[in-house]
Amino acid sequence: MLIHPTVDRLRALGLAAMADTCVELQNNPEAAEMPHADWLGLLVDREVTARDNRRLTRRLTSAKLRQAATIENVDYRTARGLDRSLFQNLTCQWIRDSNHLVIVGPTGTGKSWLACALGNKACRDGFSVLYKRTSRLFADLAQARGEGRLARLIAALERVNLLI
Repeated sequence: MLIHPTVDRLRALGLAAMADTCVELQNNPEAAEMPHADWLGLLVDREVTARDNRRLTRRLTSAKLRQAATIENVDYRTARGLDRSLFQNLTCQWIRDSNHLVIVGPTGTGKSWLACALGNKACRDGFSVLYKRTSRLFADLAQARGEGRLARLIAALERVNLLI
């Protein structure tokens, strides 16, 4: 079977992960004994996984989270008054319901870290996130007002599912 034209066509269609998997399977002697349906299934699975990973990477990059915090790494031993079951069972339903979340506490207790962890979870669940310090957000709004593009900035902020 001539594989190169097929690989070239897959790449031309924007199916790079599928093309890479096709080459990988072609070079694997065990794959020659796989049924065609399994081959096709593996090609499609790899392409879907690659696209999901790219989407997640894009969401995390555009979120501009200050810290690489995750809900799974929350330290419940420190006296922050966090409810372990709440964080472990946390879904992003509060974002879907357009509810607000305010994190309060003394300086140095990890409020920003927790906010980044929630943002990371939201990105992994498919939501768009943007992290901005309040002072920077207000400065951006003032600058946009002065330049006559306030409506455009507000519209861009409204498109974000979670603004931290």
